[in-house]
Order: sequence, then structure tokens, then C-alpha cells
Amino acid sequence: MKSIGLLLLALATLALVSFCPAPTRAASDEVLAVRVDGPITPVAAGYVTDAVRQAEDRNAPALLLELDTPGGLDTSMRDIVQALLAAKVPVVVYVSPPGARAASAGTLITFAAHIAAMAPGTTIGAATPVDAQTGQKASDKVINDAAAFAESVAAERGRDTGFAVDTVRQGRAVPATEALRLGAVDLIAADRPALLSSLDGRAVTLADGSTVTLRTADATVTDYAPGWARQLLGVLADPTLAFLFLSLGTLAVMYELAAPGHGFSGAIGVILLILGFFALSVLPVSVAGLALLALAAGLFAAELFAPGIGVFAAGGAIALVLAGVFLFEGTLRVNPAVLVPTALIVGAGSMIAGRLAWRARRGPPVSGAGTLIGATAPVTAAMDGGADVHLQGAWWAAESADGAPLRPGQQVRVVGMDGLRLLVEPVDHRAGPDPGEGEVPHE
Repeated sequence: MKSIGLLLLALATLALVSFCPAPTRAASDEVLAVRVDGPITPVAAGYVTDAVRQAEDRNAPALLLELDTPGGLDTSMRDIVQALLAAKVPVVVYVSPPGARAASAGTLITFAAHIAAMAPGTTIGAATPVDAQTGQKASDKVINDAAAFAESVAAERGRDTGFAVDTVRQGRAVPATEALRLGAVDLIAADRPALLSSLDGRAVTLADGSTVTLRTADATVTDYAPGWARQLLGVLADPTLAFLFLSLGTLAVMYELAAPGHGFSGAIGVILLILGFFALSVLPVSVAGLALLALAAGLFAAELFAPGIGVFAAGGAIALVLAGVFLFEGTLRVNPAVLVPTALIVGAGSMIAGRLAWRARRGPPVSGAGTLIGATAPVTAAMDGGADVHLQGAWWAAESADGAPLRPGQQVRVVGMDGLRLLVEPVDHRAGPDPGEGEVPHE
């Protein structure tokens, strides 16, 4: 009986274990925070999606996305929205600090959060798409697509769909208090501690249908630190910085071409151009902007070969300004306070480089065989058909350019070269007494 009882106990234990849910990884008490401060670019999209994966891997109680953006690229915005909608951890978008905004693409990113919060004095809205080339309102086809997407995202999170559509079709924007009244966001919090306190106890439904209750009142916040490569991309992915790299790099290379030899300006120019092209590789650029940039570089180079009154330099400066205006798509723009002064500096610099190149071409040679023409030296030894001269620290074989005999001690001038042989002529055609001959006797 005892053995039967033990067997029944073992079977009951096995059955209990089989019906119990599998153990899950213990949740961390550290909320992971990521900040996007600036345009929504491919770099920002990669930054946020990496943070979502990190929060999932750490089983964080929540991911806090602090946002302050004027908008950005549609494709990058959609990448972020998709990552937030599919996140396996609660995502809180917090428009902060006071005075910040979630405009254009930032509006839809805020809608996509499980919980949307705003700081006092912030705004949300004005998500009407614009044409990348003209900066004007996009076509009806593009607006209809954007409006449908905004409505879909807002409906998925239970937000006011009418306001979501108005932000796209009418460019509507509202302050935080109005957004809360409309149901576009869930709460207003003055700072991080107030936000975490307000989030505590709220229930969030994740993409897999599970419900999670937030426990954030006593949670600590850990800022997400991307790798050095991502940080470098974030620094370089700036339209103004990319424009400066390309403009100043071109000018430095031009100075190296105008006055070759020292190499410093050439090395700096190549480094700046590489950084500029690296920035372009992660920023959306237009064909028109690239064509204008190439035209500006060509006109600046033409100033080196045909310097005059600066027509090519002026044309290059104008093309460079237009390139800065049309180079980047979406809301990305070169800072106007940098654009025009940079173009003027590069244009003036190309004129100076052109003058340097012109003087270098007209000036006397400073190296090579050309430096020997016109130099004078004494004949050290003479022989049939030639002579030896010591010139500029080297011994040279020489011969008379007109066939006249040369004598030791005679000063000669170099008038040409025949291979490695100097062609010379006497400086004073009046030859002195032949060495070796005695004085003429008196009669």
C-alpha cells in the first residue's frame, strides 16, 4: 500500500507540473529610455528599433521613448511605427521637455505608442506630407495614403481617429492640454518621475494579445547607449554637417591642385569629402541636388584652369547654394545661416586658388631641368667636343651650343639640354688667353 501511495503522489506531482505554465524570465525593474531629438532619419529609425530589441531582450517593464522632432522621412517613420506596434514590451512615447513638439512624422510615432504622454507646453500635429523637391503640399494620392495610415495607427491604439486624420489632411496641431481632451494622448506629466508615477498600475495590451500591468513607481531609468558606430552615424547624419564637409573638402582639394607639393590641404580635403559622402549614404538625397553639387564642383575646378574675373567661381557659388536647397529630401534642410556664407567662402576661395594656379604656371620653375636654363657656371675642364661644369652641387657634361671651343675657367650660361648633357654658350664671347700659352714677348 505504501508503494501504491508513493506512486499516486508521483503521478499527481507530474500532472500538476504539466498543467503549470512554463517559467518565464523574471522582469527587470529598469525602464529602458531612448531619446530622439531632431529629424526622423534612417539613423533615428535604426536607433529606436535597436532600443526596442534591447528592451525585449532585457524583459524591461517598459521602453520610454522621449521625443522632440519637427518630423522627417516617411519611410523612417513607418519603420519606427512598425517596431512600436509589434513591440513585446510596453512602449511609452513622451513628448518632452516643455517646449518640444511631435510634429509631422513624430505625430504618428506618438499615436503608435501603447501609452502617449506629453509634457506641459508641448505640441502635437501638423502631419501633412510635403513634396521633397518643392516643399509644397504633396499630391492627393500621397495625402490619402498618409491619412489612412494615421487613422489605422490611431484606431489600433484606441485614439481619436478624427484628430489623426485632421493632422494629415488639414495640418492640424494642438497643445498638450487639447490633445489630452481629444483623446489623442493618455496623460500629461511634468517630468520623468511624475510620468513613471502616473504610469504605475496602468494595463497595456501587447501585440500578442497579452495584458501587462505597469509597475514603474519604484523603477529606475536606464538610458539606452548605442554602439560607437551608431553614435558616429548619429553625429554625421546631419544635413548641415554633410554640406560643410563636402564644400570645405572640395575647396581644400582645389588648393592642393593650385599649389601642389605640401600635401596637407589635399589630405584634409580627401578626409572631409569621405566624411561628407559617408553622411550622404545615411541621408535621403535627391538627384537634382547631387547634379547641382557636381556642377558646383566642376565650375570651381574650371576657375583653376581659366581664371579671369571670377565668372566660374560665381557660378559655382550659385550652384552650391541651390545644391544645399535641393540636396536632401523630406524635411531635412541645410541651415540657411550656414548655407549662403559657406557658398560665398568656397566661391571666394576658388578665385584665390585660380590666381595661385595662374601665377604658378607663369612663374619660373622651381624644380626639374627647367631650373638649369639660364644658370651660369665656370668650365672646370675642357676636352675635344665637350667640357665639364659644376652646377647646383652636381657635375655635368656640357658642350657648346654653337660649336665654339670651351676653355677651363670660362664662364658659360646654360641655354638648353640634350638629354643629360648641357648646351652652353660663353657668358663673354671674348675669350681670354689660352691657359698654357705664355705671355707674348715684347718686341
